[in-house]
Amino acid sequence: MAAVVFFTSTQGGKSIQFGMSFFIFVSTFLYPYSRFIYESIMDFLMGKNVFFVNAILMLGVKLFTMMLCWGFAIFVAPVGLAYLYYHHSKT
Repeated sequence: MAAVVFFTSTQGGKSIQFGMSFFIFVSTFLYPYSRFIYESIMDFLMGKNVFFVNAILMLGVKLFTMMLCWGFAIFVAPVGLAYLYYHHSKT
C-alpha cells in the first residue's frame, strides 16, 4: 500500500509532501497492530467457522480489508497496542 500511495503521489512531476510521507511511514509501521485488532474482532464474530466462497471474491475482500486496515492504522492500532500492553503487563 505504501508503494502505491508513494507512486501515485509522485506522478505529475511533483514531489511527495512531508505529511504524506509521515502518514505512509506511520501507517506501514502500525499496520500489523491494526490487522491484529481486525482479526480479533472477526474471530470473535465468526468463531471457528469455515466458509467456502469463490477465490476471486475472497481475494477482493481480503485486499479491501487490508487497504482499510492500512489506511485506518493510525486510529485503530493504538487500541491493539494498549490491549497488548495491558495483557502482558498483568502477567
